[in-house]
Amino acid sequence: MRMNHRPSPNHGPRPGAVDMLVLHYTGMQSAAAALDRLCSPEAQVSAHYLVDEDGTIWSLVAEDRRAWHAGVSSWRGRDDVNGASIGIELVNPGHEFGYRPFPDAQVAALEALCRDILGRHAIPPRHVLGHSDVAPLRKQDPGELFPWPRLAQAGIGLWPEGATAPREVSIDEAQCLLAAIGYAVPRSAALDAETTEVILAFQRHFRPSRCDGALDPETAGRIAAVAVLCGEI
Repeated sequence: MRMNHRPSPNHGPRPGAVDMLVLHYTGMQSAAAALDRLCSPEAQVSAHYLVDEDGTIWSLVAEDRRAWHAGVSSWRGRDDVNGASIGIELVNPGHEFGYRPFPDAQVAALEALCRDILGRHAIPPRHVLGHSDVAPLRKQDPGELFPWPRLAQAGIGLWPEGATAPREVSIDEAQCLLAAIGYAVPRSAALDAETTEVILAFQRHFRPSRCDGALDPETAGRIAAVAVLCGEI
């Protein structure tokens, strides 16, 4: 796996072991602009790696350092996602500048990089996440066009196999299941604005065919299926 190096100054000490992998899109109009931002001291953001659309991989921050990619975020009750994760940025203009599918060369390079990372760190499949999973109120990347099923087939992350039976669940039960999976979700027993955003983040990852924040039977069935994969029910 060919690796290019462009060190970013934006990192700090890592407080403990790595057990998460967080995927992003750059949301910028070019790879050059994204690299400049991720390596700018003024921007105060970074990631461990950037993968260009042609499959070129850039190493920006050493894995034993805490990169600044997740921001205000949470997963399974832990708020310092940066401290426990490796962050990978995928070049894509994102929803603001013309969101588009991720090219095969980019995804193939990402798969190789992820397998390499998983060979070095004990990251469980349920901890291979999108930025929107850990920051559902702020972020929507890598978005509904990201090929999560392909990664899962390569042994990277989770994806329910086969058809998922639709089901009816109460808002309270859905919130409980989403929290058990790892999402920071209210326990209000109401489809409030925050819960809707969390459901939308779940859909972007696990039910991308329709992302509307609604707790329809198909979404409810997928939530239950993912909770089973996580060993929560």
